[in-house]
Amino acid sequence: MANNTLQTLDRGLKALEIVSEHSDGISIADLAERLDIHRAIAYRIVTTLASHGLITRTPEGPIRLGAGTALLASRFEPHLRAIAQPLLQALARATRATAFISVAQGEECVVLMVAESGEMPLQIGYRVGSRHPLTLGAAGIAILAERPPHPEEGEAIKQARLDGYSLTHGQLQRGAVGVASAISSASFRPTIEACVGVVAMEDLDKETAITEVKAAAQRIAELIAR
Repeated sequence: MANNTLQTLDRGLKALEIVSEHSDGISIADLAERLDIHRAIAYRIVTTLASHGLITRTPEGPIRLGAGTALLASRFEPHLRAIAQPLLQALARATRATAFISVAQGEECVVLMVAESGEMPLQIGYRVGSRHPLTLGAAGIAILAERPPHPEEGEAIKQARLDGYSLTHGQLQRGAVGVASAISSASFRPTIEACVGVVAMEDLDKETAITEVKAAAQRIAELIAR
């Protein structure tokens, strides 16, 4: 661990990230094992985070993210919009498609921002607020691919993790093609899981879309980290 890292804070942030990966909750014993610390230390970390509303314990005992993380995410959203909107517009023009940023909310993928290329009418129903299961569509698969590997995950997620992007055909709408890449930024985790991508009909230039989407995801992550 680097000399300028506060060990307790570092452990607390890692604990938040681990808890965020377990939608059904995680026990203190398992959390302590993941952090490689004594259960008593894990308990103190959990108590501190819970006092700030960042995690919560259910009556049955498992630890889950608390409402405080949603508040932090909502306060961060205007910053993300200011950074991403110009890049999203440029992505739409470069790919001649609908560009978007989507985020994970529970087990669903929700469209947060949309930009049109201006060269053709929108041909698919992808609007701000649109939602679909994380397991379907390029956006959801890209977000899942950013998570640690899971024994039961599908081949599409594994491939997206290897490639750095997800490419899907007709999963959400007949004839629609989607390309998405996760916005991998420590500034997001554990409160926000997001991706950037494009969606169009079958005439999408896939190679251009893949290149532009990956570049946009990397650029947004770099700007957020500043």
